[in-house]
Amino acid sequence: MAGRIREDDIALVRERSRIDEVVSNHVTLRSAGSGSLKGLCPFHDEKTPSFQVTPERGFYHCFGCQEGGDVITFVMKVEGVGFTEAVERLAGRYGVDLRYVDDGGAVPRRDPGQRARLVAAHAAAAEFYAEQLATPDAVAARQFLSERGFDQAASKMFGVGFAPRGGDALLRHLRGKGFSDDELVMGGLVARSDRGPYDRFRGRLMWPIRELSGDVVGFGARRLFDDDRVEAKYLNTPETPIYKKSQLLYGVDLARKHIALSSQAVVVEGYTDVMACHLSGVRTAVATCGTSFGEDHTRILRRLLLDHDEFRGEVIFTFDGDAAGQKAALRAFQGDQQFVGQTYVAIEPDGRDPCDLRMSEGDAAVRELVARRVPLYRFVLANVVSRFDLDRADARIDATREAARLVASIRDKSKVDAFARELAGMVGVDIDDVRAEVRRAAGRSGGSRGASPTGRDSNGRTSSAQQGEASAAGQGSGERGEPAPAGRRSDVVPDPRERRFSIERDVLKLALQHPGVSGEPFADVEAEDFTHPWYREIFQVIADLGGPGAAGPEQVLAKLPAGGSGATVSALSVEGLHISGEVDSRVATEYVVRLRELAARRRIEQLKSRLQRMNPVTQSTEYNRMFGDLVALESHRRALREQAIGSDV
Repeated sequence: MAGRIREDDIALVRERSRIDEVVSNHVTLRSAGSGSLKGLCPFHDEKTPSFQVTPERGFYHCFGCQEGGDVITFVMKVEGVGFTEAVERLAGRYGVDLRYVDDGGAVPRRDPGQRARLVAAHAAAAEFYAEQLATPDAVAARQFLSERGFDQAASKMFGVGFAPRGGDALLRHLRGKGFSDDELVMGGLVARSDRGPYDRFRGRLMWPIRELSGDVVGFGARRLFDDDRVEAKYLNTPETPIYKKSQLLYGVDLARKHIALSSQAVVVEGYTDVMACHLSGVRTAVATCGTSFGEDHTRILRRLLLDHDEFRGEVIFTFDGDAAGQKAALRAFQGDQQFVGQTYVAIEPDGRDPCDLRMSEGDAAVRELVARRVPLYRFVLANVVSRFDLDRADARIDATREAARLVASIRDKSKVDAFARELAGMVGVDIDDVRAEVRRAAGRSGGSRGASPTGRDSNGRTSSAQQGEASAAGQGSGERGEPAPAGRRSDVVPDPRERRFSIERDVLKLALQHPGVSGEPFADVEAEDFTHPWYREIFQVIADLGGPGAAGPEQVLAKLPAGGSGATVSALSVEGLHISGEVDSRVATEYVVRLRELAARRRIEQLKSRLQRMNPVTQSTEYNRMFGDLVALESHRRALREQAIGSDV
């Protein structure tokens, strides 16, 4: 093997590699102002983005776990490879011809690193399988797709292919492209027996499984022929250096942008369900690859959803309506607490999955299935309660005790009382009886998952039994409008360190301190965008005076009482903005966009909450009117979202 890579070639790799482009394959980034980008750190679990990328300087840094470096360091860390392999991978992507040096001087470029070789082999295999789908031997494969409503264009979109029935067609093809048997065995494309190497997949319909970056790292294979010696309906690539099924989601390469823009991810159960959803307009659908939805999958979606304290998304699970589907829902409920946002379940009453639904009723039925989602906790509790005969008093007690254990297991204690109320309504018992059972269940579990003496749960979130009910009123911060913590009122002096009001405070600081750049974006702001009454009052005075420029701190103070909101104006006039660089109209626009998106999210949540409590049959007129308002609001929010993640701002 050759020696080390020449230093000038390494420098060229750094120069050509765009760190924002490389990082965005793993992290959803949005503008952080002053030319920087931010997102959720891929190296540790966090709820608020502290991971920052500065493309101009080619560096990244996480202010949470203190990981940082250049583009090569990032690839080494996120892909788990050494320095040389990281440089080789970037060189291949950005067209840098590497040279190596040893004691004898410069030598020709050596073969790329192991990972790059395996990825290249899988790319060649995916192309080979796709070509084989058009051959006469693949009639059964094409018929399978056609019967499920997938035409040639759909097959091409998802890269679907066919593995020939012979034992070595792929092996011979890849040998001809220079790949060794050892490489193909290591990558899971070929297996070995006493008779020698042979194709792992034979006579099967093939789906390429891709990483976020779009690289093919494995395959899912569906049985087609009765004489297939492998009985399993589906086979997946075994664990390899590049294929880790617990860290992969099928379809994520196609869905990632739509997940970020819509703040929604739909988790389905199979490859054909992903295809059906995307072709029906549900472009946020993904599926696990032969394994249950787990913690690593959660981390992937959280990064794509920007699932943290300010920007919370929703995850919608689709399950079969049978017992297995109910078990899957319970597992998802147990993992639900890893998300800051909301989790839902969408199940067709007759048990049909998205693929079956699209075949029988068309694209609109798939979209409607997702739109009819119900909160996951409600679905799980209803399933538990349905196992009991609620006409019997003893059965009602048993149902309450069984479901109370689930309610008590919830880490976010602010939700416990709201869930207990729903349980009381389902079973038909007094709320105090349910609360008592929940307390008993929590005591039996040792309280290890409960709130700490500091008032925070095990995830670090503020614990308040009043939060769940009050959030529906739309008061407070973030997108859900959560109320102030216990013992605090929203009509007292707002604490400048309180994050839930930070964007409202910053918009007012911009208006008072930088009126020259704030006037135009400020015109789009409304009083309802502010949740703290004092901030709303200050905004209204500025607007009544003619906006920034016409309303300096002195003029605003003259319209407000000496204490209270008047005192807050003084603080807003001198308090600095937490940004580096010049404050210009771009910065002002970004802050206003963020404020308006959070306000739109609050209004959407209020409408959704009201719609869920309405009967669409008996209240059809009002329900349809509100649903139309919801559609318009969602469109408005999506436009703001596109600005917030950097397309326009």
